[in-house]
Amino acid sequence: MAPITSVHHLSLTVTDLMRSVEWYTQLLGFSIEREIQGATFRRMRLRHSGTSVILTLTQHHEGSLETFRETTTGLDHLAFLVPTVADVEACERLFEDRGVPHSEVKRDAPDVARIFFRDPDNIQLEVMAAPPRR
Repeated sequence: MAPITSVHHLSLTVTDLMRSVEWYTQLLGFSIEREIQGATFRRMRLRHSGTSVILTLTQHHEGSLETFRETTTGLDHLAFLVPTVADVEACERLFEDRGVPHSEVKRDAPDVARIFFRDPDNIQLEVMAAPPRR
């Protein structure tokens, strides 16, 4: 098998594509890279400025309108890495200012912190700061 060097992108299924695109762009700073129209779906490819982080949001024409539950088989949560604990704390202030429900900032060590929150489809997300792995 060829060696895997990184994750190229992650695609999330959403119930309302434009609502989710607005949420991810306005709250988390993603920008629209392109739209993909398939026979049974519509997808928006988002990229976070200055990074290789690509997130695609997909709405299936005949998709379920149920909200996400991490207790079913599949995705549990998605974690975004930020450089410092101060960045996690800045996210907490942003979420409070925007009325986004979130956990308290959890600290695992002086240089490790995380905060959990959910997108419009209840997908569990995390922003965390942690030192690089060696």
